[in-house]
Amino acid sequence: QVQLVESGGGLVQAGGSLRLSCAASRSVFTMGWYRQGPGKQRDMVATITSSGSTNYADSVKGRFTISRDNAKNTAYLQMNNLKPEDTDVYYCKAARSWFENYWGQGTQVTVSS
Repeated sequence: QVQLVESGGGLVQAGGSLRLSCAASRSVFTMGWYRQGPGKQRDMVATITSSGSTNYADSVKGRFTISRDNAKNTAYLQMNNLKPEDTDVYYCKAARSWFENYWGQGTQVTVSS
């Protein structure tokens, strides 16, 4: 089992920045952030492997940066130039294998115009 603890969400004005953190209780391979709005599917925002390979949704490229500290089993999502359409609940996901996935409880990000 892996427990994930997320932090860093909140309310920010458009153009502002937020940094999300996700701490895992043990080492994992891939960590990532996903977001979901009411009545919508959960979409990938950014992922990072333990070796540092990253992947981003087109909508956040150039604005968001995912990173991780393997020694702390923690991933970060730096979100800059936030837009109202970035408003969602953001979920951390960690994978120890292709079939062993864990989700955090979610953290609300609200961007006002």
